[in-house]
Amino acid sequence: MTNETVFIIETVVKSVILLIIIASIAGFATYVERKILGFMHRRLGPTYVGPFGLLQALADVIKLFTKEDIVPQNSVKVIFYIAPLLIVTAVFTAFAAVPFFPEFEIYGHKTSAIISDVNVGILFVVGVASAGMYAPLLAGLSSANKWSLLGGARAVVQLLSFEVITALAILAPIMLIGSLSLVDINNFQNGGLFNWLIWQQPVAFVLFCIAGFAETNRTPFDLLEQESEIVSGYITEYSGMRWALFFLGEYSNMMLISFLVALMFLGGFNSLWVIPGSVMMLLKVLGFMFFFMWARGAWPHIRPDQLMWLCWKVLLPIALLNVLVTGTLLLLGE
Repeated sequence: MTNETVFIIETVVKSVILLIIIASIAGFATYVERKILGFMHRRLGPTYVGPFGLLQALADVIKLFTKEDIVPQNSVKVIFYIAPLLIVTAVFTAFAAVPFFPEFEIYGHKTSAIISDVNVGILFVVGVASAGMYAPLLAGLSSANKWSLLGGARAVVQLLSFEVITALAILAPIMLIGSLSLVDINNFQNGGLFNWLIWQQPVAFVLFCIAGFAETNRTPFDLLEQESEIVSGYITEYSGMRWALFFLGEYSNMMLISFLVALMFLGGFNSLWVIPGSVMMLLKVLGFMFFFMWARGAWPHIRPDQLMWLCWKVLLPIALLNVLVTGTLLLLGE
């Protein structure tokens, strides 16, 4: 076979494996989160379906596949159908430029654990993932429901606002590294624990984490579907698998943010002492996903005005100041 044929086959295989693994982990994460929240709230969580409730995620999938798909009579049906697909398409496409593990060898063939190593990797990931913002917006606008409309409006305000914080948070590390490739960002941190970018850019790390919570619609920033105010926000009129696609997108986004945090600030897939790089990457991603779930069990919701105040009056000035200080130090060091 020619090199082009091998490359095409390899890319297709990687894409299929990625889709299966991410979708499976996202589904199982719903069970893990319920068990963690149950423990934190002194509840049992899932217990009845399978040993320790381990088959609860499978039962949920069966229920959602067989549940009636209800479409509101006055909805804009084409947009109503398309909206759930946008969020999963955006997040799975963004994963294409994420390097998961170090290079490995299969039957003498060396391959990298990334679908496409583009030289603007972080820009591609952030840009494509941002397209998922249109999903809650279109879902809210097309549902013919006032609560859905409010949820869609909140989505635009919240996600657009924190996109600015995300961009400014990653700008300072990029200035240090001089590359947009996530592989280069990972390699820059090679050499041990104290080479991790979190020590050089702690402010950017905190800003990126806060923006990650807001962009994944996680507590305390889950204003898009806050049940105490707007029933269930933009997904009020959705049911069955269309409803499930929104949550598949949410948990997949959690994994995407966890991988980005690990790659950009926590040393990526570089080995640490005797721990292999692939194991380190897995531990970092699982640890940050646990942090997502922990925050949901520990923190209350905040109001929309508090969220916007935090974004524009606190985080934005800090992000700009961090970029200014980083640029000044780089100029002085030359």
